[in-house]
Amino acid sequence: MSVSTFDQLLGELRPSLTFQDTNMRRSVSPEERLIITLRYLATGNSFLSLHFDFRMGTSTIAGMVRATCSAIWLSLKSSVLPQPTRQQWLDIAQGFLERAQFPNCIGALDGKHIRVKKPPNSGSQYYNYKQFFSVVLLALADTNYRFIIVDFGSYGSTADARIFRASRMGRWLQSEQLDVPQPASLPGSTGPPAPYVVVGDEGFALLSHLMRTFPRRGLDGKRRNFNYRLSRARRFVECAFRIFSNKWRVFQSAIQLVWSSRRE
Repeated sequence: MSVSTFDQLLGELRPSLTFQDTNMRRSVSPEERLIITLRYLATGNSFLSLHFDFRMGTSTIAGMVRATCSAIWLSLKSSVLPQPTRQQWLDIAQGFLERAQFPNCIGALDGKHIRVKKPPNSGSQYYNYKQFFSVVLLALADTNYRFIIVDFGSYGSTADARIFRASRMGRWLQSEQLDVPQPASLPGSTGPPAPYVVVGDEGFALLSHLMRTFPRRGLDGKRRNFNYRLSRARRFVECAFRIFSNKWRVFQSAIQLVWSSRRE
């Protein structure tokens, strides 16, 4: 992170990270709070390792990281993840047409399992098919590898299709509350207008605004070509997840959950 970016982020978060000094001790400055949190997120180091680096107690560091992450989300969610306008949907669709040759596509949808430490008394709720404990990050991405809408916190044992149906993103998309453009004719086609859709893998159900691949058995040439084109469009969300986990390496290790309900 550049110095200018850090200063800009600190300016946004300073009111939320400033605490009053007491007669017993001096409060930790906003600069230190943000530096420690970014170090934790970028490296995935344990709180014990950060204890030796910054000469602070592990419980103090843990509390600061949780509070700072909450402040980052509350302060920046409206500017970083705003609900797209109709024109922005059209710009996203143009990107998929140019880079993946898949028309009328407004996003690539997929879920990523974030490894967590097993919460107490949780049974098998967080145990996924990959045989580790996780929560699911469900995300819609564009061709610039940016997340458009995210839903985070569902149990790892829950299927992506079920998470999508229960999420605010899925409900809004099916009830047409996301200002998705009206159906339009496909390029070079004289057929009826086709709806704008998000693309997902075979784990999702086919919906009016969600397109998935054909089953793999008995495919003819046209269906194989369609599956190839859709997979080219869907790879953008998979690449976005890889960039995300390599940038913030804390998501490559098991995280200790500090909440009990899902977040959107």
